[in-house]
Amino acid sequence: MGAVTSSMAAKFAFFPPNPPSYEVVVEESTGKATMSGVSARENVDVLKLMTRRGNSIVAVYIRNPSAALTLLYSHGNAADLGQMYDLFCELSLHLRVNLLGYDYSGYGQSSGKPSEQNTYADIEAAYKCLIENYGAKEEDIILYGQSVGSGPTTDLATRLPNLRAVILHSPILSGLRVMYPVKRTYWFDIYKNIDKIPLVNCPVLVIHGTADDVVDCSHGKQLWEHCKQKYEPLWVKGGNHCDLELYPQYIKHLKKFIAAIEKSSRQNSGLGSISDQLDKPRTSTDFREKPRSSMDQRENSRRSVDFKEKPRASTDHKEKSRTADKRDKSRKSVDCPDRPCNGAELPEKARNSIDRFGEMVRSVGLCNIDCFRPTATHA
Repeated sequence: MGAVTSSMAAKFAFFPPNPPSYEVVVEESTGKATMSGVSARENVDVLKLMTRRGNSIVAVYIRNPSAALTLLYSHGNAADLGQMYDLFCELSLHLRVNLLGYDYSGYGQSSGKPSEQNTYADIEAAYKCLIENYGAKEEDIILYGQSVGSGPTTDLATRLPNLRAVILHSPILSGLRVMYPVKRTYWFDIYKNIDKIPLVNCPVLVIHGTADDVVDCSHGKQLWEHCKQKYEPLWVKGGNHCDLELYPQYIKHLKKFIAAIEKSSRQNSGLGSISDQLDKPRTSTDFREKPRSSMDQRENSRRSVDFKEKPRASTDHKEKSRTADKRDKSRKSVDCPDRPCNGAELPEKARNSIDRFGEMVRSVGLCNIDCFRPTATHA
């Protein structure tokens, strides 16, 4: 039963580009691996990493000589490294970070088949590569998870107590909750982020579009509500699921976050070996469980941000009877996605951002990046 459910979940959740957008070519003279279809850069390494589940995954590591931090990027669905390559290079340049991006098992030129458990092994292999091959430290690594990539990102973050920070871009509460407004956590669900996010000890930035028609903005809001260390979120007015990089406030807010993280005091190390950290058992939400109430339902003391609940006087942004203290502009608002976050500009429509960022992203073809693509046959 478990194997059948896992197979069904994989078919429902994963849409690797077919055919892949790139090939890996090994130069005979140097033995160095390169990617076809993308511009060669001196500061980029193309890697093949073995996972603990026996798959060989492709990764790219981008160096920035000014970097103090390293971004480990888990991309969204229906994309691979060939489509994400230019975006990764631009993020490394403008955020002044080293960046490692990787393809999940079954994506691009990575071997194996896509599955929840394989993605956990994939991100572990990428993390080990950063530590063992590039000398990165846990306290200098930021995990970035986009859409379905928020699953392996959140899972790994729960097992790294000294992680510097986490960025969740259009994240999901869980796989099942993308399709159905369930309020319970079932054992056959995948990527149970809503149950794991309270276990993440580092600062978390959540970015979500208010007009996301694939993963509703309420997913990002509920995850932000359950974070231990909340950073000012970015609710992109009018932003959909695949176009947030086109909005100027996207890169501006990321720069602001990176700058704040760089200035923050480092946590004490006291770390065990890398294998010890990754071998820590996950929460029981990864495995077969009896249906139970999820954390967003059990914790009555937390304020709900579910759009389907009845408006509450303390949270509904349409409520006209707010008191003066609730109109205080210095307060962060979670339930007013139509308002700027602490002065961030929210344009009426997407346009080119600073530093040629919007123009570059459009050349990547955002319509093909990170679409959860529900089909007519999944229901």
